[in-house]
Amino acid sequence: MTPPRNRRPGGPQGAPRGTGPKKPPRPGRRPQPDRGTTGRSRTGQPDLAPPPPTGPTIDVHNPEGTRLQKVLAAAGVGSRRACELLIAEGRVEVDGQVVTELGVRVDPLRQTVHVDGERIQLDESRVYLAFNKPAGVVTTMSDELGRLNIGDYVAGRPERLFHVGRLDADTEGLLILTNDGDLAHRLQHPAHGVLKTYIAEIPGPVPKDLGKTLRAGVELDDGPVQADSFRIVDSKPGKAIVEVILHEGRKHIVRRLLEHVGHPVISLVRTQVGPITLGSTKSGRWRPLSQREISDLYKAAGL
Repeated sequence: MTPPRNRRPGGPQGAPRGTGPKKPPRPGRRPQPDRGTTGRSRTGQPDLAPPPPTGPTIDVHNPEGTRLQKVLAAAGVGSRRACELLIAEGRVEVDGQVVTELGVRVDPLRQTVHVDGERIQLDESRVYLAFNKPAGVVTTMSDELGRLNIGDYVAGRPERLFHVGRLDADTEGLLILTNDGDLAHRLQHPAHGVLKTYIAEIPGPVPKDLGKTLRAGVELDDGPVQADSFRIVDSKPGKAIVEVILHEGRKHIVRRLLEHVGHPVISLVRTQVGPITLGSTKSGRWRPLSQREISDLYKAAGL
C-alpha cells in the first residue's frame, strides 16, 4: 500500500506538524526556552522591555552662547572634531544633562560642563598655578613690613591671585595660586579632606611605632590631630627623612605634631596638595596647571 503524500515519517499518523518528538540539543549548547508565538521568555513577561524611567529634561541650550564643541576645544579637551565625537557619544554633560546634539550653545561663564564625569573649566579668565615657595618667603600677596612674599613672584601677572592655604616662612614647597574663590574655599575646608603631603627632616633614630602613634592621633593645645599616613623615607645617623600626610591645615600643624612626639622638624617641604604634585618645579618658580589637573582639583573639592 502506498503511504499518503505530505505525511512526515516517524510521528504518529494524523498528528499535527511540530508535535512529534523533538531533536535533542547539540552537545555543549544550552537549550533555548520555548518562546511560543508571543515572543515572551516566561509566562506573564511582557513582549518588550519597558522604557527606562526618565527624569525631567532641562533645556541647556543658550541661543546667545557658543557652540559646545568650540568651547570644549578652546578649553584644551581636544580638537573640535574630537569634541564633536565626545558629544555624539553622550560623554558630555551640561548642567547635569547629557548633550548629544552638536548644535547646542552654552555660556562658558555661567554653565557647568563635565566630560566623562570630570568637570572642565571653561572660564578663560580663571588662573591656576602651582608655586614652589622658597624658605624665608612669607605666605601673603603683599607685606607691610617689606618682607619677601608670594606677590613678589607673580607681580607681572594681570590677575588678582591669592594663595590656597598657607605655609610658614621656614617651610618650602607647593602652594596653589588662583583667582577661583569657590574652588579655593573648598580646598581649604577640612570637611572635604583634601590631603597634603610633607617631607620632613627630623632627629633620629625614629622608633618603629611612631607611625602607629601618629595615625592613632595625639592631643595638641588646640585639639586632637591624626596623621592620615606616615612613613620613613630615609634614615642616617642622628637624622631621618619622613613623609607625613594630613587632611587638615591648622597653623604649623606638622611642626607641632612632630615636636609633640619628640622629633622637632629640622626642615620641611610640602610636596603635594590633593592630586597636584610639586614635580620638577624649581624653588621660586611657578607653572600653570593642566586641564586634567584642574579637573582633578575640582573632583577633590567635590565640585
